[in-house]
Amino acid sequence: MAQSPRTDVIVVGSISVDVTTFSERVPERGETIVGDEFSLMLGGKGGNQAIAAGRAGAPAHMVGCVGDDLFRDIVWSGLAEAGVDTEFVRQVAGVGTGVAHIRVDAAGENDIVMVPRANGELNEADIDRAFDAVGSRCAVMLTQLETPLVLTQYAVDRAKRAGVTVLLDPAPAHVLDDGLWASIDFVTPNETEARLLTGIEVTDREKAIAAGRWFTDRGTGCALITLAGDGAVAVTADDAVFFEPIRVDVVDTTAAGDAFAGCLAASLAAGLTRDDAIRRAMAAGALAVTKAGAAPSIPSKEEVDALLARG
Repeated sequence: MAQSPRTDVIVVGSISVDVTTFSERVPERGETIVGDEFSLMLGGKGGNQAIAAGRAGAPAHMVGCVGDDLFRDIVWSGLAEAGVDTEFVRQVAGVGTGVAHIRVDAAGENDIVMVPRANGELNEADIDRAFDAVGSRCAVMLTQLETPLVLTQYAVDRAKRAGVTVLLDPAPAHVLDDGLWASIDFVTPNETEARLLTGIEVTDREKAIAAGRWFTDRGTGCALITLAGDGAVAVTADDAVFFEPIRVDVVDTTAAGDAFAGCLAASLAAGLTRDDAIRRAMAAGALAVTKAGAAPSIPSKEEVDALLARG
């Protein structure tokens, strides 16, 4: 009997509830200002990326932890509405669900303080349970750095043993063991994360390529340096390809990187070529900045198709 093709995406990472304020500008130190709007919704890099993968068409499985507070229900409903499997989201007694405080100004720029709370309770057994159950169906594992770093290494090792492509969004940037990079198939740092990890100030395409080479020199398959409104550069041991930006009107940049990463994972899992997967991911990231909020801004497969069809 022929083996079924692998199409699923496992997302191992953080889940939080985003407490977001919108105002003309963010306050200076010690200042109080009056804002324009407020929202309370599912977030966290892991949660957002699982939603992005699900909306991009992949069967997506979230691996993470929530607390036993009221915020837990926002997580359950938000993931379920995007079609994400929550079987491997564990509730932790006596601990609060992770929270991110986000401030967004009139230009769409944001700053974020993330408080991990239950995310710090994720353990190896949680990861094992997911891979034991659905690892054989998964093509891609997507993870980030908002959970304990030792678990990032463990998740990567489990994915490699299962023959799963590993996609790492290195945010927030942390110094990692050099040996980890050889197990990463795709890494997606933005300019700031690339600088913090490599020591190279990414100010143009040439510097982006140099930063990408830092990763590939350590064994990473493809370093995809995202340049916000200036596009992206994909660097491998053999080539460097620049991808033009998709111009849109910016409302809120929150979760643009998560939309990018989740769509990239789903596109790779669907069997698209590297370059086609990156183009779809860029379209998803561009669409995300045209709407306010994190999870609500993440586009569907149909929205990505429509944007790409417009050229």
